[in-house]
Amino acid sequence: MTTDLWMLVLSAVLCLSIPLVSVTGLLAQTGGSAWGFGNRDEPFAVPKWVSRTRRAHANMVENLAPFACLVLVAHLTGKANATTALGAELFFAGRLAHAAVYIAGIPVVRTLVFGVSVVGNVMILMQLLR
Repeated sequence: MTTDLWMLVLSAVLCLSIPLVSVTGLLAQTGGSAWGFGNRDEPFAVPKWVSRTRRAHANMVENLAPFACLVLVAHLTGKANATTALGAELFFAGRLAHAAVYIAGIPVVRTLVFGVSVVGNVMILMQLLR
């Protein structure tokens, strides 16, 4: 399997893993498991980091689809190369750092590491457009 595809797999695993962080926070709250297994009719106050985790996951979901499209098209068209591999690695590293920094609540760094993942996508896109 190519580096591009491995980064896609790891990105999918990251996307699946982020919600586990917020679940951990919910279960630690009084009434957390009852609320989680219930109908969730009443709002449940959660720590700020749990809310940030949910937003980090939503952001990952939004960015995973275009990344997957770019990687798969590069692979299927035979345009995957060292540049697309580096782009995929940058995307994954940026997304991993983004999740960690977002959950920790570090605003400016969050934007910078998000930019790293965007650069990764652009690198892959540029190879497709050549």
